[in-house]
Amino acid sequence: MSFLVLERLDKTWPDGTRAVRSVDLAIEPGEFVVLLGPSGCGKTTTLRMIAGLEEPTSGRVLLGGQDVTRRSPAERDIGFVFQFYALYPHMTVAENIAFPLECARVPRAERAVAVARVADRLDLARLLGKKPRELSGGDQQRVGLARALVRKPSVWLMDEPLGALDGAERLSMCEFLREQQQEHRVPTVYVTHDQEEAMRLADRVVVMNEGDVLQTAPPAEVYSDPATLFVARFVGSPGMNLLDDTESGDFVPDSPRSATGRDESGKKSPDSVCGVRPEFVRFEPSSALRGRVVVDAFHGACRYVHVETPIGRVVVRRGAHERVEVGAEVGLAFDPRGVRWFDRASGRRLA
Repeated sequence: MSFLVLERLDKTWPDGTRAVRSVDLAIEPGEFVVLLGPSGCGKTTTLRMIAGLEEPTSGRVLLGGQDVTRRSPAERDIGFVFQFYALYPHMTVAENIAFPLECARVPRAERAVAVARVADRLDLARLLGKKPRELSGGDQQRVGLARALVRKPSVWLMDEPLGALDGAERLSMCEFLREQQQEHRVPTVYVTHDQEEAMRLADRVVVMNEGDVLQTAPPAEVYSDPATLFVARFVGSPGMNLLDDTESGDFVPDSPRSATGRDESGKKSPDSVCGVRPEFVRFEPSSALRGRVVVDAFHGACRYVHVETPIGRVVVRRGAHERVEVGAEVGLAFDPRGVRWFDRASGRRLA
């Protein structure tokens, strides 16, 4: 049985704005689910309704088979990491971390052991006697994480918990969070706008926009088989190449694994959009599709080459050492295994 269930969860603000639209989601025991989307898409509002900090306009929240929709946060046994620290300024770091255990009446000796363990894992041992005002923003964020992770609640809820950390710290904390979640098997709902973070952490990604859930799937599926044009653009760095089929039809092969973007007569539909990831585009000297290199960007493990063509700009992924001269004319070809087709009007994948 699913441990955390959202049934047609809906939130409308007093001014009539519908922040979340009929979200249905079932989270299994031990699963790490990431709510991904741009600012204002409804992901944090959804998380706050799970936590009991926001009351749904309609729908239900079930936790462990019990309806907790009208219960207070204290009655839900959750560990919440806020985007903005929310530390107690009069307490030391050690006291902040230990506070959930104190509320649960855990004996002092056990509290001390648990605090020392999590502080050591998060490199906070040297800061235990300090007050929050003496810490950097990144250190405060790690204290907020430690306070949530010091105990094992029914569910962990995390609202952009790594936002204040720099690149190296962020990557390290991603690894730590995944390790902790896999060790303790606590169901986790994690909110972020960073799609790379979502891909690293999630068992399943829930992509949201304007209050709607557009796709729920494992990270690899969201990346390779986006359900909508929005998902195709938003997921991936850079996003999927999206080409107008009325212009690209002579150059792009039909995918053997999806719909072809043709109408019943067999002609290419003017209402379809072709999508292809940069790794499925290659340089082909004999290709009829020609273009001029306008950007050759080094990304460490690879390069992304931007080519201006008659059907629009196309991004090609190349090896890290395969430099291309800006201004060079090249031919492009598309691997049919990576081609996806979308309906222009609805934005939905044709399949």
